[in-house]
Amino acid sequence: MEKIKAYFQRHGNAPFKLGEGRVSGYISATLGLLCLLAVLCFLFPEWLTTAHLRNVYDEQFARTTLLLGLALSFSLGTLNILLNKRKRLGITGVLASGLAVFLGGTNVQINPIGETPYSLGLDWFILALLISALVFIPLEKLYSKDPNQNILRPHWRTDLTYFFVSHMLVQFILIFITASSSFLVGWAASTNLQTNVQTLPLFVQFLLAVLVADLGQYWLHRLYHVVPWLWRFHAVHHSSTHMDWLAGSRIHFVEILLTRTTVLMPLILLGFSPHALNAYVILVGVQAVLAHANIRIDGGWLNYLVVLPRYHHWHHARHKDYIYKNYAIHLPIVDMLFGTFKLPPKEWPTHYGIFGKALPSGILRQHLYPFRRPCLKPEPTTEPGALEK
Repeated sequence: MEKIKAYFQRHGNAPFKLGEGRVSGYISATLGLLCLLAVLCFLFPEWLTTAHLRNVYDEQFARTTLLLGLALSFSLGTLNILLNKRKRLGITGVLASGLAVFLGGTNVQINPIGETPYSLGLDWFILALLISALVFIPLEKLYSKDPNQNILRPHWRTDLTYFFVSHMLVQFILIFITASSSFLVGWAASTNLQTNVQTLPLFVQFLLAVLVADLGQYWLHRLYHVVPWLWRFHAVHHSSTHMDWLAGSRIHFVEILLTRTTVLMPLILLGFSPHALNAYVILVGVQAVLAHANIRIDGGWLNYLVVLPRYHHWHHARHKDYIYKNYAIHLPIVDMLFGTFKLPPKEWPTHYGIFGKALPSGILRQHLYPFRRPCLKPEPTTEPGALEK
């Protein structure tokens, strides 16, 4: 393990060079491991896959995707072994995909799906990682805000771990939100109001859901920055010093529960239709990745209508003039309403992260961080990150 860690420290952040086999090695290892996880999903669907997501994709789609992944993993792994002196990545990809084939490969039989009170969202993680990587990595290379930032920038493994954990625990989060909503629905929900909402056209429901959700999340987000004990959780998200498609995944689990409950509970109580809620959830997933991405978009008038990367990058900037600005997640008009909108005409921030002492590295130590007492007395300052000195 120490040798592998040292290898990544020496080579993981080095620029890629065409023809050296590193790109093929990383792709092979990633696809090989995902193919192995996919076969496990076939073998243990009731424990590893989510019931809601199983209704979205069919078996033939899953098997075709698995076949393509196995073929690419084998071929690119072989290419890495032939071209690169350090063959660990290629060997990892070939061995992982080989094990997937040994366990059944594309011919693996699906075991009977029983009823379980809880299951991990392994299928959700596989699909989300594949789609996000296939869409955003090419965009970040073609339209880079920071062309010198590597795909495997510092701390990418930490953020990939956050991505894995948050997607694996998606069903637990949904159970928590559903239970919380069920507790309130008896006395807080209005049947007449829900009926009126459900009679609205689907597109109007969707727009209204986005506005309601952003209003709630705006004030919670603002509290995260001004209430010291809430900031300690939110500081984990702001601790990333590099912005890309993975950076938005760095969120403390307590913050995930608080935010998802605060945002989704009013939408459920107001009676928005499942289709409107599903459309909103898709928007959340896409915009969360896009807003943090290393993509230079000249949005023009769209910058004042929808939260795009430059808008949210300034929220993450280590710049004293933007500490309490740009809280909105979807609609900049929410910041305009409450006086927290601030966006320079063309400039992008150059430094990201929190003020004061840096947070510990690694997902485990960062999750324990909010529960530790501060080592030093807070200094008198208006910078929220300095509360963590």
